[in-house]
Amino acid sequence: MRVALVCPYAWDAPGGVQIHVAQLARRLLDRGHEVLVLAPGSNSAVDPWVRVVGAPVRVPYRGTVAPICFTPASARRVRTALGAFAPDVVHAHEPLTPSTSMQAVRAATAPVVATFHANLGRSRLMEVAAPVLRGVYRRIDAAIAVSDAAASFLARAIPERAVRVVPNGVDTRPFAAGVRPAEGLPDGRILLWVNRLDPQKGFPIAVAAFERLAARFPDLSFVVAGDGKDRDAVHALAEPIRRRVLLLGRVPHAEVPAYLASADAFVSPATGQESFGIVLVEAMAAGVPVVATDIAGYREVVRDGIDGLLVRSGDPEVLAEALGRVLEEPDLASRLSAAGRERASGFDWDQVAPRIEAVYREVTQGA
Repeated sequence: MRVALVCPYAWDAPGGVQIHVAQLARRLLDRGHEVLVLAPGSNSAVDPWVRVVGAPVRVPYRGTVAPICFTPASARRVRTALGAFAPDVVHAHEPLTPSTSMQAVRAATAPVVATFHANLGRSRLMEVAAPVLRGVYRRIDAAIAVSDAAASFLARAIPERAVRVVPNGVDTRPFAAGVRPAEGLPDGRILLWVNRLDPQKGFPIAVAAFERLAARFPDLSFVVAGDGKDRDAVHALAEPIRRRVLLLGRVPHAEVPAYLASADAFVSPATGQESFGIVLVEAMAAGVPVVATDIAGYREVVRDGIDGLLVRSGDPEVLAEALGRVLEEPDLASRLSAAGRERASGFDWDQVAPRIEAVYREVTQGA
């Protein structure tokens, strides 16, 4: 089957949607499909099956920045690329975002599958724009949400059509046991963060929790892989504790397994707007005990007390308490590690890709 995958966000910017599309493309290629990925980008793509169709503009929205592209020139490139590739199916991700995916839906002559990733709670902008967005939505033959949280968010703006839930796929192979730990990290135990430092990710809460843990665990360091406007939260720490925080900045996704292999606990205290939690699955696949917040999206990945610990959002005290349990109770850490690996295997692309292929067959056979 010839599959055109369309990503709305800059291909060379960090983000869960980009990772999802790239991994899906590789898995479809492995399964014998022909694949073309269309996306904005600031640089030419390395992979021959990726076509950059325009330069992104960074648009602030709900505490983050979306690198999108919606120029007439990019629309022409999308239309030309789809015409030359002649796909059997167009799979557009986040097609209600004014970017490449929306352009592809409008230009498509083949059946369209759409995947919705976002969970932004109540979005007044989407609700106001719903009459316009319905025109795009009507051109979609099958709609997928990556979680119940994402499906609920979409339904608040456009409730007319059913959406099936197919979870995010994660390539768990790079996180398997035996990965060499990262070099140059502090001695002793490591609390790891892997995520952007956008406000909704809760980095200041993690910093405050680490401050509470620092005296209790003098060998504990906080290693932070990611960047964003909340990076300055570490300046609130006293200097002796601040020296135990290692800010790595943005880390290429290919290097994340090595950092996870070095970690004793993984922290993710997001305050909301999470539809899933790829970073949680990757940590669990690496066997790192996960402590995260009890919010929509995360609850669909981590089962509290079984394969991770979930705590009240926005409370550094309870976050520190849960992390302290993982660091102090080896039996608990071992149990969460083993259960986490098992849980993560259910989100591997070996499980998810066939479900997406089934949707492709459904829309193409009905064409």
